[in-house]
Amino acid sequence: MRKALFTTAFFLSILALNAQDAKTTTGAETVDPNAPEITFEKEVHDFGTMEYGGNGNVEFKFTNTGKSPLIISSATGSCGCTVPSHPKEPIRRGESAVIKVSYDTKRVGAFTKTVTVNSNAKTPSKVLTIKGTVMSQEETENQMPLKKSDKSGAPVENAPSPLKKVN
Repeated sequence: MRKALFTTAFFLSILALNAQDAKTTTGAETVDPNAPEITFEKEVHDFGTMEYGGNGNVEFKFTNTGKSPLIISSATGSCGCTVPSHPKEPIRRGESAVIKVSYDTKRVGAFTKTVTVNSNAKTPSKVLTIKGTVMSQEETENQMPLKKSDKSGAPVENAPSPLKKVN
C-alpha cells in the first residue's frame, strides 16, 4: 500500500513540475521596432490579354520603409513558368529596388501565378501576383495589324513622304 501511495505521489509531483515549466503564449510576438519594412508600389500585376510568345516580364518596385537594411533571402515562383529574380545586396533605409518576374507566354490560356518573397522585414513573407490570358498562336497570327497614325490621326502607311530638298 505504501509503495502504491509513494508511486502515485511521485508521478503527481512530476506532472506538477512539468506544468510549472509550460510556456504560455499570448499570440502576440515581439516585433523589432527597428526592423526593415518592405513596401511594394503594387502587389498584383494584370497583363490583360497577351500575344502568344509576347513580353511576359514585369517589375515589382519596392522601398525599404523600415529603419534597418532589408535583406531579401528568396523569391520563389509558384511554378516553373514564373521565374523571379531579386536583389542580392541589402537595401538600405529609404532605398528602392525591383523584383523582376518573367512569365512563359508560350502557355495558352488564363493564368494567375504567385511569387513569394521572403525577407528580414517586419512582415517576413509577401506574396506578389501576376495574372492575364495568353492567346493561342493562331489567334496571335490572325490578329488585324494595328494601323499607326500621326498626331493628326492620318494613317502613317498612307501619309505622304516628306519631300527632299534638291540642290
